[in-house]
Amino acid sequence: MSERRHLWRPTRRRLTDTLLAALAPIAAFSVALGGLTTWAGTGKAGTPAHVEVTGGRVFLPYGDNRDTAAFFDLANSGGADDRLLRVTSTGADGDVSLSGHRAVGAGAAAKGSVASVTVPAGSRLSMSPHGVDVTLRAGGRWQVGDWVPFTLHFERGGPVEAIAVVVRPAA
Repeated sequence: MSERRHLWRPTRRRLTDTLLAALAPIAAFSVALGGLTTWAGTGKAGTPAHVEVTGGRVFLPYGDNRDTAAFFDLANSGGADDRLLRVTSTGADGDVSLSGHRAVGAGAAAKGSVASVTVPAGSRLSMSPHGVDVTLRAGGRWQVGDWVPFTLHFERGGPVEAIAVVVRPAA
């Protein structure tokens, strides 16, 4: 008996299927490499969050009311987002908290506490009476021009010391 050997022979169809199977991962790799090259080219690849705190101001309470608000300008020059988790102050009496306004209906807004505030990579966030702010109870007898120390605690960047100057609410 003669034994017949079946040899594998490439056909046009087999070669085309093999080539297409090899090209799919190469194309995916090329797209990923292009994206990483663009990201690295912007200079932000691998840089941690870096938030600078400037422009601190705190409203002088009016009348017998000692509740007030403080505002800061936050700039994240890093390559990663960061979150402001809490704010503390040795110049305030009692708790200091983050708060924000949100729309609750046609032309109406409500103020409530917020757990954290995101500061996106490469952008700025300015606190205001109509957005995010820091609520606190004034300590002592503040006067216009006094400085109040604050510590802003960030998730990635850690604590950042800042000073806010006491201003009249209309300023």
